[in-house]
Amino acid sequence: MAAGDSLSRELTSRESAEIDRAIRSAELLCRFEFSVFIGGSQGDPHDYARRLHASLVAPARSILLLVDPGARAIEVVTGSEVRRHLTDREVELAILQLQTDFAAGDFVGGLKRGIAMLAEHARPQQTLHAGG
Repeated sequence: MAAGDSLSRELTSRESAEIDRAIRSAELLCRFEFSVFIGGSQGDPHDYARRLHASLVAPARSILLLVDPGARAIEVVTGSEVRRHLTDREVELAILQLQTDFAAGDFVGGLKRGIAMLAEHARPQQTLHAGG
């Protein structure tokens, strides 16, 4: 995983492990699959993110977060099942959090918070049923 500006270095094994833990926690919370791509997009970042998402094992149940530091781009692609629980506005809020943290120089913390926000918003709501 590579990054630009303050992200122009490889992630350390500790940082990668932190991001992996954030992904696993997010998946347990919302029951959707998360994928994070950090690096250069091949062409337009939005189109590249959509292609990556389509290549996932279960794209309908997946959330892909692409961060292209060189292009200064953040893309989130959600599958059809995920979109039933995660609105565009909630995705925009998570991207804003990522941008804010990245601008402050907190790349790994920003990723962890952004992933957690997406998972929290994507989590299916508990439905209470009254006994009859």
